[in-house]
Amino acid sequence: MTPSQASVGRLIVCPTPIGNLEDVTLRVLAALANADLIACEDTRHTRLLLDRHGITARLVSFHEHNERVRARELVGRIQAGSVIALVSDAGTPLVSDPGFALLQECLAEDLLIEVLPGPSAVLTALTASGLPAERWCFVGFLPRKAGERERLLECAEETLVAFESPRRLAATLAQLAALDPERPLAVCRELTKVHEEVRRGSAAQLADYYRESGARGEVVIVVGAATAGEGRRPEALSAARELVAAGVRVRTAAAVVGKLTGVGANELYRELTGERRDAVK
Repeated sequence: MTPSQASVGRLIVCPTPIGNLEDVTLRVLAALANADLIACEDTRHTRLLLDRHGITARLVSFHEHNERVRARELVGRIQAGSVIALVSDAGTPLVSDPGFALLQECLAEDLLIEVLPGPSAVLTALTASGLPAERWCFVGFLPRKAGERERLLECAEETLVAFESPRRLAATLAQLAALDPERPLAVCRELTKVHEEVRRGSAAQLADYYRESGARGEVVIVVGAATAGEGRRPEALSAARELVAAGVRVRTAAAVVGKLTGVGANELYRELTGERRDAVK
């Protein structure tokens, strides 16, 4: 930002701590202290951060229920020369938080927008997971419907980062374990807070742990990329069953279908032979 822009009305997107109130940048603190108005999800929550750092400021609520109406009001203020700081309750605004409508209206009116770097639960969890970070995908909150969630999880070709409700965590992990029990993942809970927990392991291991222990607080899960052909496993298994029913030897059926679909032939063989043993019993 140039000196001539310093006095021009603008929107400043300000990331705030995801737990520890010390995790805020000097630039964000300066922006909050100098803003004409701070738009925030919960004024009481933001006030805790401001009080911790000795900042007094005017606050206005800006959340999912009033975002559209409030965005037009804030754009008018910016056009009149006001500096508006946008914060969410935690982390970077717009990332699964309110703010997109305001950003879009500012862009449509060709208003100045300044985005400051800062805390993000997504990047913190990705780094802490120990999983590959060269290519990754953030999907916000996982779908609530099991079918939609399965389609998303089984086809991810890169590391996947998602928010999840602690109430649904055990079911999601059980679903992952059923798709691929060895798939690597990490469950990151209450990041930067007193009771921070990062658990890494296979889908089966973490499904077992959280089935017994449960979870509380804010949860981010990081899931390793799906193995080749994993998304086609149900289809491959069905095709292999048909070949076996038609008289093809189990190992031959597993090898042929595995080659065509990318699903592991040994995996198909174990599944088919296990089914045959169960049938004999």
